[in-house]
Amino acid sequence: MQTALGAAAVAALPTSAALAQAVQTLSRVDGAVEAIGLDGRKLTLEHAALEELRDSLQGRLLLPGHEGYDAARRVVNAGIDKYPALVVQPTGASDVMRAVEFARQRDLLLAVKCGGHSYGGKSTCDGGLQIDLSTLRGTHVDARTRRAHVAGGSLLASLDHEAMAQGLVTTAGTVSHTGVGGLTLGGGFGRLARRFGLALDNVTAVDIVTADGKLVHANAEEHPDLYWGVRGGGGNFGVVTRFEFQLHPMKRTVVGGDLLFPLSQLRDIARFYADYSRQAPDELYLDMMANSPIGKPDGIVGMHVCYSGPEEKAEAVLAPLYKAGKPIRDGIERRDYVAIQQIHDNSDPRNHAQYLKSGFINELPDALVDLIADNFDGFVERGTMLAFQHAGGAISRVPADATAFAQRKAIANMLFFVRWPLAESPEQHVAYIREEWKPFERFTDGWYANEVTNESARVVGGNYQGNYERLVQVKNRYDPGNLFRLNANVQPTA
Repeated sequence: MQTALGAAAVAALPTSAALAQAVQTLSRVDGAVEAIGLDGRKLTLEHAALEELRDSLQGRLLLPGHEGYDAARRVVNAGIDKYPALVVQPTGASDVMRAVEFARQRDLLLAVKCGGHSYGGKSTCDGGLQIDLSTLRGTHVDARTRRAHVAGGSLLASLDHEAMAQGLVTTAGTVSHTGVGGLTLGGGFGRLARRFGLALDNVTAVDIVTADGKLVHANAEEHPDLYWGVRGGGGNFGVVTRFEFQLHPMKRTVVGGDLLFPLSQLRDIARFYADYSRQAPDELYLDMMANSPIGKPDGIVGMHVCYSGPEEKAEAVLAPLYKAGKPIRDGIERRDYVAIQQIHDNSDPRNHAQYLKSGFINELPDALVDLIADNFDGFVERGTMLAFQHAGGAISRVPADATAFAQRKAIANMLFFVRWPLAESPEQHVAYIREEWKPFERFTDGWYANEVTNESARVVGGNYQGNYERLVQVKNRYDPGNLFRLNANVQPTA
């Protein structure tokens, strides 16, 4: 009877042939596909070429109408609605190599999606090939060497979970469903960045598929120019299939959460933040935000805290926050670090149709405090959010030319979001925030490359500051045809 039951169980399982047939059904190619080239011209991708691509992949090739296509093309900002001609979901570096080669041979517009948090929708495209890395995930931690080996499509939650289980951490953003690749290549702020540096400061090596379809290992000894460039140069040089991160010992329990005040106290809170954020110890991460819900006058101003230093010092470090104003809600408490990394996942403004303007500030003078306090009340009816993401500390102690990330002087990243219902046209809201941003922009010194929208080549070049010419040299070597251009684009010389 056991033999009969065993045979029945095996018969109920899908065979390899059945699984292959299911994948082929999902990836069927019914005919030629119209696409868009790098120069914007229309292309036709022949039926035979698409079948050849599909058959060369271990992962999936998705076309419009296939199951999974809509999920793949979508990004977190619901206001971005683009339709790639085809999507490759790789299971390993070889699939990425094949997809890049396919795009290069046809001068096909190429987008790369990790977590989909690109504000400007650079991880998807209309009419091109999208490489969706959601099927290339996994984290392995070597506690002996204090290294994390992270697949290129992994989300930050995986890195935090696996590393913290062994009493180790590295800087990994503030929203756990952010993609490791998108965050790290452009910078990588986070609750531990003031203590351990940016995420990119902790990258010890990468495996990257460059524009020629080759897999390259880059570190301080091998391809050091590429290793320098990927740490701040964004996705300009290829698709990273594996990151190696340095890890640091840290206790699992931190002290943190949100301390909220009525919006009427904005001026006082902003002045306090301007002073205290500069003198805070490296172990204290302190953001400030002012938020006005759409159509509601009862906005709030608050500070988000994560203190990862010795617990016996937490009370003295955090006591000044309670003197900044009269809180209406105190959410600061002892927390598990992995849990606090997820605390804002559901309130992330990128879950709405939205647009932002941002810039790094090297100081927060009284003139900027007054500008904020005098103007924010007028933003209420739009649903606007102002935020300062804390920088400084260990970030600032890295030389500006040590990596491609140049804005080491910044004390914070200042961001303005505007949100609106999906049914409304975006034009009026985008025009509104651009106009409101103008008086604030004079206080900034560059902007975060991960927040690129449609900036001109001149503006992008200036943003890399003294590192731009060196980035061009790296681009000339590894992507002379500018295949990887949907980013804060470094344009190769002719």
